[in-house]
Order: sequence, then structure tokens, then C-alpha cells
Amino acid sequence: MNGFWQGVYTNKAFWAILYSSIAAQVLKVVFGVIKDRRFNFYWVLGTGGMPSAHSAAVVSLVICVAKETGSSSALFALSLLFAIITMFDAQTWRRSIGFQAKVLNRMMEDFQEGKKIEEERLRELVGHTPIEVLVGALIGTVITLSVYH
Repeated sequence: MNGFWQGVYTNKAFWAILYSSIAAQVLKVVFGVIKDRRFNFYWVLGTGGMPSAHSAAVVSLVICVAKETGSSSALFALSLLFAIITMFDAQTWRRSIGFQAKVLNRMMEDFQEGKKIEEERLRELVGHTPIEVLVGALIGTVITLSVYH
């Protein structure tokens, strides 16, 4: 088992991807506090918002694979396809789900007409705007390139 942990400790790709994800998530909390002038623990682990931690992680993965195996490898092609699907999903389908949640929450409020219902509100911030995805991708790029300097 000691060899396993030594491998993890020396794995540049692991650390680059982890640092990219954490940096994006920390920035999401900072931007949320600046914007709303309050702290919301949901921002620490939640999805959606500026910047996209998913985009930071998958772009970091693509760069790591390119650095480790080359851009002509099948693994690079696979990681690139995975990143494209992840970022496309974040700004289309998951964003649409967020809009639907807003509509459903509004419909429930109208339906209730002031009465309390036990159902929880749906999460409305589940996807990303294209700029949130782009900023996440830039974070992943910068951090990964600094790890591999």
C-alpha cells in the first residue's frame, strides 16, 4: 500500500486536477460572498455558478493527458471528448434543468396562495452559463500548466 500512496503523492496529473477543482470552487465561494454579502455553505459543494469547477477539472485532465501521453494518443482523444461532453452538458442540459426548477417553484408558490406545503424547493442553480464554463476552463489551464512548468 505504501507504493500506492507514493504514486498518488508524485502524480502530477492528480494534483493538477485536484488543485484546479479546488481553486474554481473556492473562487465560486468568494464570488458568492462578494455578490450576496453573505456566506452560503451550499457554494462549497454545490454545482452551478461562477466559475465551473467541472470545466476546470476536465480541461486540466485533457492537458495532463496531453502532457503525459501526447496529443496523438487515444487517451487524449477520449479525455478531450469527455471534456467537451461535460462542458456542453453543464451549459445546456443542466442549465435548462435550472430554468425548469425556477418555473416549477414559481408555479408551486402560485398554487399555494400563501399556504405552507412540506415539499422542498427545487435547486435552481444547477448549470452554467458559457462564460462560467470558459472561466473554469481557463482556471484548469493555468493551474495545470503551472504544475507541469
